Amino acid sequence: MNKYLAKSNPQETIQEHTDNLIKNYNLLKNVYPNLEIDWDILYLACLYHDLGKMNFKFQQKIEYGKRFKDEVPHGILSLAFLNTRKLKNKGYNDEQIKTLAHSIAYHHDRDFNYDNELITDEIELLKDEIGNFKYNKIEDIHVKKISGKYFRNDRIYEEDDEETFLKYIMIKGLLNRIDYAASGYIDVENKNNFLICSLDNLMKNWKQEKPETSWNELQKYMLDNQDKNVIVIAQTGMGKTEAGLLWIGDNKGFFTLPLKTAINSIYDRVANGIVKDDFEKRVGLLHSDTYSKYLNIDSSEDIDIDEYFNKTKQLSLPLTICTLDQIFDFVYRYRGFESKLATLAYSKVVIDEIQMYSPDLLAYLIIGLSYINKVGGKFAILTATLPNIVLDLLKEEGIAFSMPEKPFIDESFNRHSVKVIEDQINIEHVLDLYNNNKVLVICNTVRKAQEIYKDLKEKGIENVNLFHSGFIKEHRREKETQILEMGKKDSTDSGIWVATQVVEASLDIDFDILITELSDINGLFQRMGRCYRKRSFDKEGYNCYVFNGGDKKCSGVGYVVDKEIFNLSKKFLKGINGILTEKNKVNLIEALYTTENLKDTDYYESIKNNINYVKSIEDFEKSKSEVKEMFRNINTITVIPKEIYDRKHEEIMESVNIISQSYDKNLSQDERKKVRQAKVLARNRLMDFTVSVQYYLTEGNIIDNIKLNRNEFLPILNCNYSKDLGIEVIKNKKGETSPESRSF
Repeated sequence: MNKYLAKSNPQETIQEHTDNLIKNYNLLKNVYPNLEIDWDILYLACLYHDLGKMNFKFQQKIEYGKRFKDEVPHGILSLAFLNTRKLKNKGYNDEQIKTLAHSIAYHHDRDFNYDNELITDEIELLKDEIGNFKYNKIEDIHVKKISGKYFRNDRIYEEDDEETFLKYIMIKGLLNRIDYAASGYIDVENKNNFLICSLDNLMKNWKQEKPETSWNELQKYMLDNQDKNVIVIAQTGMGKTEAGLLWIGDNKGFFTLPLKTAINSIYDRVANGIVKDDFEKRVGLLHSDTYSKYLNIDSSEDIDIDEYFNKTKQLSLPLTICTLDQIFDFVYRYRGFESKLATLAYSKVVIDEIQMYSPDLLAYLIIGLSYINKVGGKFAILTATLPNIVLDLLKEEGIAFSMPEKPFIDESFNRHSVKVIEDQINIEHVLDLYNNNKVLVICNTVRKAQEIYKDLKEKGIENVNLFHSGFIKEHRREKETQILEMGKKDSTDSGIWVATQVVEASLDIDFDILITELSDINGLFQRMGRCYRKRSFDKEGYNCYVFNGGDKKCSGVGYVVDKEIFNLSKKFLKGINGILTEKNKVNLIEALYTTENLKDTDYYESIKNNINYVKSIEDFEKSKSEVKEMFRNINTITVIPKEIYDRKHEEIMESVNIISQSYDKNLSQDERKKVRQAKVLARNRLMDFTVSVQYYLTEGNIIDNIKLNRNEFLPILNCNYSKDLGIEVIKNKKGETSPESRSF
């Protein structure tokens, strides 16, 4: 009997690999027995998907490294082993067989450009091989070209038959999940039998300190509505994280947040403070820097980082805390998207702080929730403020959801007293209000923040700091640590921080005074959440001062802030003078962000255009790499400021040399792992010297490129940079200031 190989490193026969798939198939069925899927068809897909690998050209490639230009993909050849007549006799209908055939043929996503004659010849050659192939799970192995009734060189498209399309997504998607797990020698799923128990233990610990402690009304609502799609408004400090986890319960769950800093914080809290035991088998973190974060796990933990990362990436862990782009990119229906949507069919997804998403991401979210709803998954939106326009968009897509009768608001105390000032932001109020306290100044643009910072320094204020997006990662991380330290509720430090909207979310800081430009009401309330975050304001006067520009616009209006929404916000804030309750805030959001008010704004048009664009894309039209850029709305580029490059040249090139090093083919698996980790650490160090800037600012200002590998280059930007100000001025090749840089 010939030893037909499915894999070469390590060597594994087709039978051994298929056995691993069946093992994972049984595991999935045992963990999620109520999953609505055709289990028989999925089993057959696992059983037959790789039989085409026994063809001569594939075996020569995998055993000896030989390549053939006319090799037919093994997924196509595997169809020849399907005995469609026998399947029909067993009661399978045409739709089931077609779904099975397409799932097998496309289980590796590639376009097929092979003529029928070549396929026919390869199938004839397979007849010479099957006599040498024995597998106890398949009786009467035969080879015959599959009928065009079940498979042609095309796809199953949504617009042709949505019901069949969704069934195909489930079979093909879970076949991929099972196949990837088998190839990686990991379990396709780990059962969630710990989350409710962990939360109960958390409550027991709280009760030891305060016996009267219990889940609050928000958390009880989420427990009572675990079987529904829910949308809930709850103010900051109401325990939304615990509420979301209670709603997930002992199910597979994804907890999404807008920013990596917030995700890292929630991950640390859940992994170390709630789940604790065996967290690497239970809780995963998924964003663009996951591997780096895992490498920094306490070395006393006996964890195989590569295995942990692989399980996370394969969505095998019961609970994953992630950014939206990591799971919702499936909305583009790129080649290979099926595994994510199929996984979400038996998952529960928590969307935290929906108001932080840009119009394009909001559009993707709406479409994504529509698909999740269609395949049987559940979602919960937990947010401090909710624009009514979101509810209208969900209803337009036919998405059913439940909402409580009223928001969850603690009306026992008020946090904010607001003074609206008809003027452009300036330092006079800052100087008047700074008196051995903590003052936070928020501007709409980096340029304005730098201007305010420099004015304060010129007035002799020593304890003033600047924080915005234009710092290299190393300096930004330092500044974030510093502002978090001062922003602690019980901190006795005093000083002034001037910032941009980078502090609107994710930073758990509590300042005494907020002085801010008006952006829009939604953003304003996010900014107010950084002042008296969980304290009652029981003093005379104000703790929030809002500059609305007076007769002029605030900075950033028209490009950072939608002009029409700014004007509406300015109008709705008229008459606000004094205490602004949490209920007032919710009412203002509901009144302003209606479809009627926003239908003529660029904001609404952008959402609708993005929804229509994504819907217009043909299924399987895009590649995953294309979607990766599109989904993240890449309008920035990562660069190294020239001054940093000159100053840190030796360290930079040391990291570049490690990153660009090629792998030695003779390395063992353990040696390759060490090289890989060294490359990641070197890349992390290199990225510490980088900053993301808008593309248009780099035009004519890139003076050189650092080559990292054949397809990757890191530009060096000609600009002024300092640790105090960040990127301040962009220069062109002649050394002249670029006027566009003033709005960076």
